[in-house]
Amino acid sequence: MTKILAVDDSPSLRQMVAFTLKGAGHDVSEASDGVEALGIARGQAFDLVITDINMPNMDGLAFLRAVRSDPDLRKTPFIMVTGRGDKELVTKAAQAGVNNYVIKPFTVEILKKKLEAVVGHLEIP
Repeated sequence: MTKILAVDDSPSLRQMVAFTLKGAGHDVSEASDGVEALGIARGQAFDLVITDINMPNMDGLAFLRAVRSDPDLRKTPFIMVTGRGDKELVTKAAQAGVNNYVIKPFTVEILKKKLEAVVGHLEIP
């Protein structure tokens, strides 16, 4: 079982990701922004973080940078979800250490492929 932290300020998107992954038997925690997610991540180890980029309080890029600068969290695999596929944003995320990204809207199959590219085979119906 993979331990995953799903972070998005959109409850519907966050719940869709969590529902899909929980349904496949994975342990999923949820957060609504980077500040909340950072607090959760500092309290327990995760095998993977999936986060939106555009969020209030602390966006996904700032959250990624905070994770990468924390010695206890820096190696956590990280996937960013964005509604924008612009090159500048992808470049900034890559420079900050993102492992992969997903462009909204996406299907369960696309999500599965992106996750497996980072952490290997996952059971997702």
